[in-house]
Amino acid sequence: MESLITYLILGALLFCIGIFGILQHSSLIGMLIATELILNGASLNFMAFNMFLTENPATGQLFALFIMGVAAAEAAIALSIVITVYRKFKKIMIDSVSELKG
Repeated sequence: MESLITYLILGALLFCIGIFGILQHSSLIGMLIATELILNGASLNFMAFNMFLTENPATGQLFALFIMGVAAAEAAIALSIVITVYRKFKKIMIDSVSELKG
């Protein structure tokens, strides 16, 4: 039952849900969660290609670790931006960010 197509469909589904979440959410927290879904979908695809197509098992794992590092850095920076927006405007809607200049 395990095949490459199963993992690729699941990864594409995660990626599409993340894109839909970014387009639909107007809050910064919702957009952050949607971005994490996009990165998880890409990581799942790298691991699936690693498991089924490559001889060297470290290839997909290195990409997945790199994606996890990028996701952690993105989460830290995004949460600091959310905290700054909340302190200034007392709400975390994306419309507030356009007023932050300079």
